[in-house]
Amino acid sequence: RFVIKMQYKQLWVRNLKLSDAGIYTCEYGSHKVRTSLHIFKLMISFDGHFLQNEVPELILMQNSSSPLPDLRITLFDSNNNRVTPELQNKSRQKYIVNLKKLEAMDSGTWVCEVHSDSPLIDQNIPFAVKVLGFQNPDLERKYATVDSTVILSWHLNSQKIKWKEGFTGQLNWKQQESANPHELLDFNVTAQGQLHETKKSSNLLFEIPETKPESTIEVKLPKVHFNHSGQYQCQLEYQGRHVQSKIELVVMKVSGKPVGPLSRGANMTLTCQVSGPLPPNAYLRWERVNGTKKDIKNSEQNEVKLEVNISAAGLWSCHLIEDSDKKISFHYHVEEAAVWTNYVIIGASVGGSLLVFGLGCLCIISGTSWQRRRQRAKRIAQARQYLLENKTCQCQR
Repeated sequence: RFVIKMQYKQLWVRNLKLSDAGIYTCEYGSHKVRTSLHIFKLMISFDGHFLQNEVPELILMQNSSSPLPDLRITLFDSNNNRVTPELQNKSRQKYIVNLKKLEAMDSGTWVCEVHSDSPLIDQNIPFAVKVLGFQNPDLERKYATVDSTVILSWHLNSQKIKWKEGFTGQLNWKQQESANPHELLDFNVTAQGQLHETKKSSNLLFEIPETKPESTIEVKLPKVHFNHSGQYQCQLEYQGRHVQSKIELVVMKVSGKPVGPLSRGANMTLTCQVSGPLPPNAYLRWERVNGTKKDIKNSEQNEVKLEVNISAAGLWSCHLIEDSDKKISFHYHVEEAAVWTNYVIIGASVGGSLLVFGLGCLCIISGTSWQRRRQRAKRIAQARQYLLENKTCQCQR
C-alpha cells in the first residue's frame, strides 16, 4: 500500500486505515520534514442500502498522533438540506449518530461536514444513500363503483436509483384488518433491474396489466364486486427487512325498492352503501339531477349507508364527497310508469271494487229471496194445519 515516488519526493499510501495515522518524517541529507496524518473513517449501516422508513446509523471514527480533537458534525441530505441528527454516543475517537426516517426521495449523495478549531479541520466526507421504497402515500384510499374497472398501482423508485441488487416482494389482499390475507402475486428484480411478477392462485379474479410504467406493480380488477373491497398491501423484502404500502379499496353500490317503474302517487326507497368506513371529512349524498334542494340528502358522520324515500321519477345520483371533492358517483334511473299503466291500475282497482260490490249485492239479493221463500213455506204449513183442525171439528158434530 506504500509507494515512494522519488522524482516527486512523495509517499503514496493507498486504502488508508485508521492505524495509518501518525507522524511521517522525510529525511533528505541533514534535512527532516515532518507531516501529521489525521485519518477519518465514516461507516453507515447496511452499507448505505436502506428500505423506506428505516433509520440509518452513522459512525465517524478518527485517529491521530496528537490528542484527538473535539469534532463538530454537520449533515446535509441529497437535496442539500441540513439534517439534525440524534446523537447516540460520543467520544473523542468514535461518534455515533442516528439520522431521520428515510423516504424514497432521500436517495442520493449525502455530505458529512467535520469541523474542529484546534487543530483546524474543515473536511467534507460524501457518502451514498440508496432508499428503496414506494412513491405512494403511506395509506392511499381508492374508490370504485360496482361493475366498474379499477387498477391499483404501486410505484417503486428502484429504476430511479438504479437498484439492481436482488429484492423480492408480494402483494396481499384482505377484506378486514383482522382477516386472513390472500396472496395475489409474487415479484422480484432481475439482474438487469427489471421486475418479474408471478400470479398466485386466489378467489379474486384479477389481471396483471401487460403495459405499465417501469418499476410499477399493478393489479387490474376488470369488474369490481362489492366484496372486492378491503386492504391491498404491497410488501418489499431485502436482506430480511420489510417495507409495505397499503391501498384501501372502498366500493359503492346502489339499489331501489320496490324494483320497477314508479307509479304516480307511489313511493320508492333508494339505498346507497359503501363497503368500508369513511374518513371524518367524507360523506354520502343523494340528489336528483336537475332537481331542487328538497331532493338532496346527506349522510351523517361515520355513516356508510344512506337511504332516501322518493316520489319523483328521474335520474338520481349518489355521490361520495371528500373535502368538497366528488370522488365517485353512482347514477340510478327511476322510470315513471306509463299513463296506460296507471289507467290499467286504476281500472283494475275500480273493477275490483265493482266486482266486490256486485258480489255483495248478489249475496244480499240471494239472502233476501231465500228468506222470503222460507217465510212463504212457513205460512203454507200454518194454513194446512188450520184446515186440518177445522175438518176434525165438523166430523165430531
